[in-house]
Amino acid sequence: MLSEALNFAATYAAGPRRISSEINGSVMLRARAERCALSWKAHEEQCHATIGEAIAGLSSKRTVAILGSGLLRDTPIGLLSQQFERVLLFDLQHLASTRLWTRLRGLGNLSYVWRDLSGFEEYRATGQPPRPLAFLEAIADLDFVISANLLSQIGVGVGYRLKAGIAAPTDTLPTLIRAHVDGLSALNCPACLITDIAYEVRDRTGRVLERDDLMQGVTLPDADRSWDWTVAPFGELSPDYQAVHQVKAIRLPQAGRAPTLP
Repeated sequence: MLSEALNFAATYAAGPRRISSEINGSVMLRARAERCALSWKAHEEQCHATIGEAIAGLSSKRTVAILGSGLLRDTPIGLLSQQFERVLLFDLQHLASTRLWTRLRGLGNLSYVWRDLSGFEEYRATGQPPRPLAFLEAIADLDFVISANLLSQIGVGVGYRLKAGIAAPTDTLPTLIRAHVDGLSALNCPACLITDIAYEVRDRTGRVLERDDLMQGVTLPDADRSWDWTVAPFGELSPDYQAVHQVKAIRLPQAGRAPTLP
């Protein structure tokens, strides 16, 4: 608990986005990742392999953008730092522990950008389909974009805000999810979308106790890889059940050759 408190305090003091609930959520996620490291290992390896295969075919490796960079566990950050001239990390929060970890490893070409990637405020203000990834168009030397286990969290995070009584159109969640995928598909460079699309709560016999669609009914392009991710193994939430998410990895070509959403 002391290390978590120190991480929170250091992140709050050093970061430009001082929103306690966001920082606390990141600190708690880091703690869970450490507790569940063994259960998350296969998922992280699948993420790394997908990204490694995607960048192997790139003819130019100037700048890569990671959307939802988070704890940097599900992206091969060492490989990306080595192969690209510049690595841009976009997220709501960047923990002080994560920034220290990369600094100690000499990853000097990383740039941290605090940014809300959901498009929620834009949609609330205009009522028009948002373009939350339009800012990427201004990065002239952008050669690759990774959306790293972010898409479902847009729906979850905005869902919490709607339940708290913040007014927004009734179709907000599927609209924001669709806008993110459309934004990736419209890029002038290839992109890789990795997202959990659904989850199940299973008991020790394998019986499904609960199931939910994290994509809010939005159909994604065909996946290049798919796998299960045991997000909460037995004992994390309860000794009697575990939470297993279904993950898809989708490689999107640059605009003009990208699949479109129905």
